[in-house]
Amino acid sequence: MTVLASARYPYERVLLPRTNLAYIHLRNLLTDAKRDRGARVFGYVAIWLPEEFLLLYLQEGELVNATLNNGRERFAIPIVEALSRVPASPEYGEICFHEADDEQLACMYQSHVERPASWPHELKAHNAEALFPYLAATTFDGVVEIIVDGKVNYLVFRNGSVERAFLTGDQEGTVIQRVERLFAADVKSGYRIVQRWDVPPALPVQAPPSLVKAYRDLASSLVSDLVAKGKDSAPAIAEHARQHLLTKHPALNAFSFNGRPHRDTVADSATLTSAISALVTEIIWASADHEVVKPEDVIRDLTHERRHMFQSAGFYERLPWKVVW
Repeated sequence: MTVLASARYPYERVLLPRTNLAYIHLRNLLTDAKRDRGARVFGYVAIWLPEEFLLLYLQEGELVNATLNNGRERFAIPIVEALSRVPASPEYGEICFHEADDEQLACMYQSHVERPASWPHELKAHNAEALFPYLAATTFDGVVEIIVDGKVNYLVFRNGSVERAFLTGDQEGTVIQRVERLFAADVKSGYRIVQRWDVPPALPVQAPPSLVKAYRDLASSLVSDLVAKGKDSAPAIAEHARQHLLTKHPALNAFSFNGRPHRDTVADSATLTSAISALVTEIIWASADHEVVKPEDVIRDLTHERRHMFQSAGFYERLPWKVVW
């Protein structure tokens, strides 16, 4: 285990205490979190692997996002990739499942995907007597993350004052007393880390893997259908369209028509749907013979089996043609 083994985050309730990963079936745990009414909570699953630390974010028991800390950087990763990093029969590693406030989850996620705002050069942010007067004087709105010996804490500020606190460890005393102890603590490993961010947005929800697969199947089926109708250049046209739209729709990096393996994406459903609808529209405009086959008929035939999923995602609403069932 690396220094990441000491990582601890705040929680409201322990649903699964830190346990050897070999004793837990991760996918069953996540499935139970969706099925069991008592487990349909806001919270996180933390997984300590030999060289990495994974956080899985849940809302009402549903896995909605994931981040990774590899000891050098922290970043969001696709849910599918996060799950694939956990061996089916792990020999090493630990796991816990904790209930936590949704605002805390947003703070945790933001601290993993965005660079912290810089402090003034002359400010000693690790010193409470310098830090809090500065935040008050600047009427700071945002989040301050304080890490002491691997224990992560979040202070949510409004107009320079602490509005909410999510603290790890000792629960005794008032919030002020507990924060004071953070700065008075004898740091045994490394040093006290104090960083800040703007007010975090709501926790993003990644597009479900099932929706990503459905859109990949749709794009592939569209190209195959065009080839079957005599448009042999359809794959090249589709790849050119993808490259053309990539700047505006980065989520299209998850697709491929030139033999490159598909990649997973961290895009949310709305972003992914906008991207694929733009791609499908571009391919049809460039490839289909509209005098022979109507675009709306092509879309209806290709999406019939999953029409309810696409409809729920808002796919049809983003197309320039009206699909009638």
